[in-house]
Amino acid sequence: MKETTERVLQPAEIAEACRQLTDQGARLQMAYAWFPEPGESPEVLYLADEGPGKPFPLLRCRLSRESVQLDSLASQIPLLGWYEREMTDLCGITFAGHPESHPLVLHEGARPPLPPLDPRYLKDQIMPYTEEAWDLPPVEGNDVQILPFGPVRGDVLESAQIVFYYIGEAILHCHPRLFFKHRGMEKRFEGLSPMMGTLIAERISGIGSVSHALAYCQAVENACECEIPVRARYLRSILAEMERLYNHLYYLGHLCHTTTLKVGEAQGKLLAEQCKQLNGFFTGSRFLSGLLKPGGLRRDLDLNGLPGRLRTLEPEIESYMRALETTNSHLDRLITTGHLPYQTAFDQGASGPIKRASGIRRDLRCDHPYAAYDSLTIKIPMCRDGDAHARAQIRMAEIRASIALILRGVEEMQEGAIDTELPMSPHAEGLGWCEGPRGSTYYCVHFDDSGRLARVKVKSPSFSNWRVFPFTVHDTNMMDYAINEASFGLTMAGCDR
Repeated sequence: MKETTERVLQPAEIAEACRQLTDQGARLQMAYAWFPEPGESPEVLYLADEGPGKPFPLLRCRLSRESVQLDSLASQIPLLGWYEREMTDLCGITFAGHPESHPLVLHEGARPPLPPLDPRYLKDQIMPYTEEAWDLPPVEGNDVQILPFGPVRGDVLESAQIVFYYIGEAILHCHPRLFFKHRGMEKRFEGLSPMMGTLIAERISGIGSVSHALAYCQAVENACECEIPVRARYLRSILAEMERLYNHLYYLGHLCHTTTLKVGEAQGKLLAEQCKQLNGFFTGSRFLSGLLKPGGLRRDLDLNGLPGRLRTLEPEIESYMRALETTNSHLDRLITTGHLPYQTAFDQGASGPIKRASGIRRDLRCDHPYAAYDSLTIKIPMCRDGDAHARAQIRMAEIRASIALILRGVEEMQEGAIDTELPMSPHAEGLGWCEGPRGSTYYCVHFDDSGRLARVKVKSPSFSNWRVFPFTVHDTNMMDYAINEASFGLTMAGCDR
């Protein structure tokens, strides 16, 4: 893969190589497996980030037919814990010594005849289930009670079950049970052409259609060694910031909902709606879907009227955010709620505004510029408090930055081509990334001998942040739970895939 420094290792060498990377200051981003040939043993890949401007380290090892087992790294590098469990469920790989050996994606009773991501497992094959009891952590103490909240929850929240271990109002432990509506989206990519793959990518999470499609398109372009035109790069950056803008405004409105600030909720969601209407007016899609493709854009966009409309809206947005920061009843519910320390955020894999609110100044737009971000200067906001208020402050700062980036992008963008031909690349591999509204999105693509998609791995920010979230719930209280969850801005669609 371009933009990476690869090392091919034996299974016994992986643990030491990952430890060396972390000792040198690198941060593991994800791990995944795929089957290069049907019926053959899987290959496992580990992707890391060494910091701004440096290629991504990529470790690769091929398992043998006789032993599809690796030593677990979850105890030393905790963020890998969910990736290892995901590979166990979907690829049939076991990780010796894993501290949480129960399934992650497949619920109790799932009996797949083959690992679901094995190419021999048909995409439309129904997975057999048998009825089995929950596999939950044991409870100690006579006063401890269990409250299973969900998977069907009030309002329009997506399906997730949060199991609370509590005494009175005090939450001792929080155990999320997710993946009730796992859609097998990575499996749906198999056998598709690169162009058709974009339709799957932008449907993984509807409110993140640009960030997913952009990371996917860049992965395909990386594999095909394709350079897109300058105008297309600017349009992609503008669309990504338009997506960030309406997401963050809706986030602020929803956060007000949980603190019972009804006027703030209405204003935030109205501003988000007005941004979606701008999206629809200038692109034809309120959620900015159907615009990107590998090689550029599907069609050109006339954004000349966007700056004027956005400048008219900007004072209302600024006034709204100032009002939130001076409303004591709102701030009292946010400050100190859901504290996430720096080290926990780093170790457990926090992403996007969540990590930046806990003191980790990382943003792919600056660290590894893509699209036109190498030409669009951006200041990355950071807080160190790590609470719900800090997470809201980060998003407010990003709203201001997004408006400035959109205005500058439209001003600097020149006329020109918006796409280029995409060559067929049998057996090629590519890596793409995007800093979406919720954090870092990565795509790895592998082509077969006919130039079609053999494997697409999706690293979504909500998958990372759902893993981090329970650490801010333990030893808190029931009254703050909804506020804390809202402050993370999580989506189940992006996590479950």
